Amino acid sequence: MKTASFRPYLLNLALLVTALVLSVAAGAVALPPLALLQRVLERLTGWVLLVDWPQSFEVIVFRIRLPHTILVTLTGAALAGSGAAYQALFRNPLADPYLIGVASGAGLGAVAAMALREQGFALGLYGVPLGAFGGALLTVGVVYTLAHLRRGEATTTLILAGIAVSSFATALTSYLMLRSQGELHRAVAWLLGGATLDGWEPVLAALPYIVLGLGALLASGYAMNVLQFGEEQAGQLGLPVRRVKLLIILAASLATAAAVAFSGVIGFIGLIVPHLARLLWGADYRRLLPLSVLGGASALLLADLLARLVLAPQELPVGIITALAGGPFFLWVLWRSQKSGRGM
Repeated sequence: MKTASFRPYLLNLALLVTALVLSVAAGAVALPPLALLQRVLERLTGWVLLVDWPQSFEVIVFRIRLPHTILVTLTGAALAGSGAAYQALFRNPLADPYLIGVASGAGLGAVAAMALREQGFALGLYGVPLGAFGGALLTVGVVYTLAHLRRGEATTTLILAGIAVSSFATALTSYLMLRSQGELHRAVAWLLGGATLDGWEPVLAALPYIVLGLGALLASGYAMNVLQFGEEQAGQLGLPVRRVKLLIILAASLATAAAVAFSGVIGFIGLIVPHLARLLWGADYRRLLPLSVLGGASALLLADLLARLVLAPQELPVGIITALAGGPFFLWVLWRSQKSGRGM
């Protein structure tokens, strides 16, 4: 393979490492990046590289910022990878992980868990994430079942079912928020992309689901390329279309649901990153998927960093930052699609 073939991966890896260092180093207590890298290498290798490292820095880095940074990294990777998969599945540049109701279902599950806790039900540390996870997967199951009722599992039917179920879930969420005033502020922050759990436990809980979902998607790059010819022609080429579509939907929804469950509802990462990767490096999904995963991690890390610094010491929900960037980008993609004659 030519050196140029590795260039996009090297660029994205360099951006990701830079974003990781900045995310851990920046904050109310600024940490020197070089000393930070030396201390991390010490922990990984056992070598003594740094003498002057206050104990307070140890707590800040390894108990607070590093777990948060890794969770944000996993979330961005999951959302962007799932977005690329949905765009391949629907053959639509405007598709994203929330197209078939994942976000609305997760929001409903999370707010329902908050409402139950307000009524005195002890749900434990993971009550809200588990509610979000269950709501997201239930919504995907309902949408896919409704779409399956129509022979041929047309993509349009799947999208319409997602819109209908998403609207229903959003209405129920609004109702629960009005009834649960004590948890209203926390619910709004979560729906805007505000992670509520700290430490390593959320990272370890989300990691297997995100890795499993993204792993299945990365292994399906060739199948996604074949799907771009249309379902009928893909079937003629020997691709088991229904089985592949089901695998993509389940894998993308699993990764998205795990990300949303522990990080809140964060929009537009799954739309912006795959689209930019496609413009820069082409539409081969064997290449586009891993580049989207790397780019999504970097993009959300930088957005999270901006959310923490713009009104410091107060932190904005990262979903506000991604929405401010994603709204105009969505309109630009829509205008570009219509201008090129591809439509929706």
